[in-house]
Amino acid sequence: MPSFSFLQLLAQTGFTANQQQGVLDLVKQASPLVQGVLYLLVLFSVVSWGIIFSKYRQVKTAKGESDRFLDIFWQSRNLAAIHDASRELKTSPVAQVFRAGYEELLRVTRSKKESGQGEGLTTELGGVDNVTRAMKRATSVEITRLERSLTFLATTASTTPFIGLFGTVWGIMNAFRGLSVTHSSSIQAVAPGIAEALIATAVGLAAAIPALMAYNHFVHKIKVLAVDMDNFSHEFLNIAERHFLK
Repeated sequence: MPSFSFLQLLAQTGFTANQQQGVLDLVKQASPLVQGVLYLLVLFSVVSWGIIFSKYRQVKTAKGESDRFLDIFWQSRNLAAIHDASRELKTSPVAQVFRAGYEELLRVTRSKKESGQGEGLTTELGGVDNVTRAMKRATSVEITRLERSLTFLATTASTTPFIGLFGTVWGIMNAFRGLSVTHSSSIQAVAPGIAEALIATAVGLAAAIPALMAYNHFVHKIKVLAVDMDNFSHEFLNIAERHFLK
């Protein structure tokens, strides 16, 4: 009967359900080098996911608090009150840029008043430049803080596929070396070894793809926050020049 012949064929080729090996069995039977590659890839993946969850909370909180600060800034007319409110928004990049500019503005105006120039302060005396530098420095510090650990995601995305490929190549080499020792030309002699080797490539891609997607996502979000900081810096400098540095 055709069905009986089909079962016989399965039994001869070794692909019956009882003879199929699970992924863990293949990993256990892999060579020490391939196992080391797999453990390294798993480590990359675990650390990457930890960074992804941590960075997601950080960027989300930073964006939320920055939006909250901008609402406070534009609704209030008192810079001192805004400065007090900004102390509570420690994870807001925009709030930190404001604090740097406001505190530098206070130092500049106090210094000029103590020097006897009082209301005669002009932009040529460097007041605006000092505030600009302070805000740019704060912007750079906040961007650096937000970008921390992203390098590891980029490294994971770019290197883990090649690490997995190295494990695959090494596993296939061992499989064909075993074929030459057994003097067998059957695919069954090398199929387990090839399957073990291909697991390394699969694990490498599983580690790289989420890291790459997360890296691109966070880079975009940080660029948005950087634009918010730049726009706010220009607005604050205009306000400071009109009302305090004239």
